[in-house]
Amino acid sequence: MQYLQVNNLVRSATFFQHAGISIVFVFMPIIAKGVTDSIFEIGLLVASFSFAQILSEIYFGRHSDKKGTRLKFIRIGFIGCAVTFGLHYFADDLTLLFLARIGAGIASGIMIPAMIAYAYEANIDRKKAATVLSFHALGWLAGIAAAGAANDLKLIFLISAASFVVGLVFTARLPNPTQEKELQPGTTKKVISKNKFLFLALLLRHIGAAAVWTILPIMLMERLGAELYQISVVYVANTLTAFVLMNLMASKINLTNITKFKIGIGGTTFVFVGLALITDWWMAMPFMSLVGATWAFLFIGGNFHLMENNPRSTSTGIFSSTLSISTVVGPVIAGAIAFTFDYVAVIYFAIGIIICAFVVSLKIRK
Repeated sequence: MQYLQVNNLVRSATFFQHAGISIVFVFMPIIAKGVTDSIFEIGLLVASFSFAQILSEIYFGRHSDKKGTRLKFIRIGFIGCAVTFGLHYFADDLTLLFLARIGAGIASGIMIPAMIAYAYEANIDRKKAATVLSFHALGWLAGIAAAGAANDLKLIFLISAASFVVGLVFTARLPNPTQEKELQPGTTKKVISKNKFLFLALLLRHIGAAAVWTILPIMLMERLGAELYQISVVYVANTLTAFVLMNLMASKINLTNITKFKIGIGGTTFVFVGLALITDWWMAMPFMSLVGATWAFLFIGGNFHLMENNPRSTSTGIFSSTLSISTVVGPVIAGAIAFTFDYVAVIYFAIGIIICAFVVSLKIRK
């Protein structure tokens, strides 16, 4: 009963954490278009959030292992996100929006590795942690749906800030267990070296994905005539599938974590082949559902493999920061390619680099 109560509190906190992030993140290219007409500057603005996350996740993820505690970092992150995401409301020019995004990246990076490690450690049966982490995807679904329902690019910042405040309330009842302190020097380098093929495959895959996510909302609106709420519907197909599959992984899908990760990497190729061929906004839905499935496989498979074999918060921090690096590089590449060629060329780039990622993932051993 105690584990169930703790898991439900972590589920709730995870839900509001990712609802707060997603309600802004998905529509950032459209928000950025309100302060600049340059697709290249839009790419840089989208990348700035993830650039700030990179060092934040690596530093605070390692620091969480050194201190042997998670909850302090989780609570500080919620408070920081409530403030920085709320500040987006007042960012009415490019410079202020850059500063708000950087602050939000730092604040979210404080708590993400600690939250994943806390959820994993709260379960004696580690596989059950997948049902807790699935609320990551459910939070994204709720955030995207809320943004579509609000249909107001200013109001969503206030909803985002409120989500983090509610998430913080749920953490007030969480126990604060201490873990064995990981004080050995050079741990971060050792984790990266030991898992280099996993991190490289993840990096390449997510560069391609992040490049497409930068231009997809704009492409759906400008080329295919989608409204804001219709873009929400497309993205909801992604997160709903991820939520369902993450829950199934706790009991029904009995593959090794490395196999799950490889399926997630390779399967993403078919997503972007499909998106390159669509001629109406609704046709993106089945492919976004497929990307939700591939994300569930690679996120659970990759993180669980790392936590089974490495210091947990350190390794999940590197996993998250690898995603952040990709989300810096991907939008910049997307902006350059779209500026030079067109939106579909960005999708072709994604297909090529994700095939390379799958080849790299085949080198990962159990």
